[in-house]
Amino acid sequence: VERCVVTLAGERGLLLVGEPGTAKSMLSELLSAAVCGTSGLVVQGTAGTTEDQLKYGWNYALLLAQGPSRQALVPSPVLTAMTRGAVARVEEVTRCLPEVQDALVSLLSERRIAVPELAGTEDSLAHAAPGFSLIATANLRDKGVSEMSAALKRRFNFETVGPITDLDAETALVRSQARASVERAGAPFRVDDAVLEALITAFRDLREGRSAEGWEVERPSTVMSTAEAVSVAGALGLAAAYFPGDRDVLGLLPGHLLGVVRKDDPADAARLRGYWDGPVRRRAEQGSATWRTLWDLRTVLED
Repeated sequence: VERCVVTLAGERGLLLVGEPGTAKSMLSELLSAAVCGTSGLVVQGTAGTTEDQLKYGWNYALLLAQGPSRQALVPSPVLTAMTRGAVARVEEVTRCLPEVQDALVSLLSERRIAVPELAGTEDSLAHAAPGFSLIATANLRDKGVSEMSAALKRRFNFETVGPITDLDAETALVRSQARASVERAGAPFRVDDAVLEALITAFRDLREGRSAEGWEVERPSTVMSTAEAVSVAGALGLAAAYFPGDRDVLGLLPGHLLGVVRKDDPADAARLRGYWDGPVRRRAEQGSATWRTLWDLRTVLED
């Protein structure tokens, strides 16, 4: 965070990279709000994002009626940030097409946007006010979507946002976020700490390819992110609230894990069964009641 602040203080572009679900967007929002009071000057990068969305567009009714004018020009969030001296955000920049990404090169280098349609007027060139900077985010899994050019990379300082390394910290975060989501739905949160610890432990083992005990684990192709763990914990809490009965909440966990790992590749179900046959079985044999219950539920993964 300190390096991010220093980058923005130097009015240099900041690129937050990392696996999906590591709160890059949240960090960019918090930094923007802290620096300039708003995080709303944002462009969402997609395959359909155009250069106009990064620079400016036109109110075509006024354009046809009056011709090119400052009143007819519709500034992009980036142009608005430049004129205000604020922080603009570009989410998922690698999802934009290369020619759209290239529009950021001159913008970050020259810190100005030319409006040739207004040539001969004082509005034909918009210069960045002091304080303007840009924060972009990119997922490491999306390198193949639209790889950034070397020229654009040089305009950014890169910061990698990684998964939470501490088990207790991740468990506490998942608990608080899942509890909040369930309580927003008007239901009590009834997922105990033993279930949450098993959930987070399974996510961490599958994400890292190695258990806390040092046992090898075959990683699924999907991202076992903290954000996904929050979603599963929230789903368990809602299931316990809306479908009460004799079922133990822990008994719902294997089915939810199966749904998570099969998102990218159905073949990952076999990797989850391999995890059950490895660390889950070993922990059950060591006498853990929670993991013994999960081991007894292995048949759920075969349905």
